[in-house]
Amino acid sequence: MKLRALFFAVLFILLPLSSFAESAADGITKPFIRIISLYPAHTENLVRMGALKELIGVGTEDDYPAEIQGRPRFSYHEDAEKFIAAKPDLVLVRPMIERSHPQLIAKLRAAHITVVSLQPHGMEGLFTYWQELGKLSGHVAESRKMSEDFHNEILRLQQEISTWQSSHNLLPPKVYFEVMHSKSRTIAAGSIAAYVLKEAGGINIAGDAKQVRTTNIAFYPTEKLLSKGSQIDIFIAQQGRMNAVNREIIEQEPGYNAIRAVREGKIYLVPEELVSRPTMRILEGISTIARILYPGIKL
Repeated sequence: MKLRALFFAVLFILLPLSSFAESAADGITKPFIRIISLYPAHTENLVRMGALKELIGVGTEDDYPAEIQGRPRFSYHEDAEKFIAAKPDLVLVRPMIERSHPQLIAKLRAAHITVVSLQPHGMEGLFTYWQELGKLSGHVAESRKMSEDFHNEILRLQQEISTWQSSHNLLPPKVYFEVMHSKSRTIAAGSIAAYVLKEAGGINIAGDAKQVRTTNIAFYPTEKLLSKGSQIDIFIAQQGRMNAVNREIIEQEPGYNAIRAVREGKIYLVPEELVSRPTMRILEGISTIARILYPGIKL
């Protein structure tokens, strides 16, 4: 655990300088003051760093934090005229939107609206991503404070979990982490969810899963999963728009009685937003899963 803490400290120092080849804020002489955010993580992070007043609109799926209730809603499926009428000086998207809706992006830029696409690849670039949002919104100091707070809390969690394992003579439990039930998808190496599970003190039984393109998810054949069923101590499924699953669906899946965790009722559902978004709630995700893996632990 000490080596991991040291590694994270070095990562914390280096990432803001090296994770993005080119800064999204390069060439910007002053912060933007009328921002539309089309990705829940952008919205959450901007509010966290004190940029609520700069947010004139948010995505239709944005539901956190409570302060954004009442903000005008925008969708990348809508026509550009609605955006243009709102007179934003910045529209924040992520690469998926940029790829799937190039015409919207082109129309906004033709109307002299700056469009910036941001999303870190898993944990890599997390701090730089926050720093970019801070530059764009004029909250650089606050974004740096977020990174510092995250780093300090990770060190605390590492110490608490390590102490609990040692004092109770416990080995890390083996976990299967489901991302998409219907498509046999699990977490990819390097994803936020994989990081969360590791920091919570669990071992990913599907660490050899094949990543799907460059996404945060990986394919894990059902046959392979069932072949490891007797080794699986805990079955965790992220629950949300990406995986509308419940315990009954998992319990009744043909063949899943071969999974020891399923037979023993050790199936746990974790909110998707705690383990998949690049926000400070990653810390809540770690604490949530640690309490699943180590009942009774105080975090």
